Amino acid sequence: MKNVNIYLNFEGSCEAAFGFYKDIFGAEYNTKMRYSEMPYTEGVTLTENDRNKILHVSLPLTENFTVMGCDVVKGMGAPVVAGNNFSVMLNTENREDADRFFNALGEGGQIVMPMGDTFWGAYFGMITDKFGINWMVSFEK
Repeated sequence: MKNVNIYLNFEGSCEAAFGFYKDIFGAEYNTKMRYSEMPYTEGVTLTENDRNKILHVSLPLTENFTVMGCDVVKGMGAPVVAGNNFSVMLNTENREDADRFFNALGEGGQIVMPMGDTFWGAYFGMITDKFGINWMVSFEK
C-alpha cells in the first residue's frame, strides 16, 4: 500500500472548508480543480453554479497523509448526509493491488464507480462495503 488518506464530501462548502484547513495547518494545495475543468461527460449537465464548485482538492498535511475533498453536485453521487460525507482512499502500488482491494471490499457491498482509467490519469473506482463504509481505490500511473 502506498498510503491511505481521507476524502471529504461537501454540499457547496468545500472551498470554504479547505481554506479553513489550509490556514490552520499552514499547508498548500497539491491540486484544486473546479467542475468547469472536467471534460464533457455524456449525461452530465452542470448548472452555472455547479461549474464553479470544487471537483477535487488535495491538501497534504504530512508527508504520508493528505486530506482531499469535493462538492457533490446533484446527479453525480448520493446526496451528502452525515455518515456518507467521507471515504477512505487507498492509493495502491499497482493495478493488481487496486483490483484486489476493490474486489474484496466489494464483496457484499455496492459498486459506486467501477475501476477504470480516468481523465486525471489514475486507475480509480469507488465502492460502499457491506458495512456502509465508502472506499476509493486508486493507482496513480
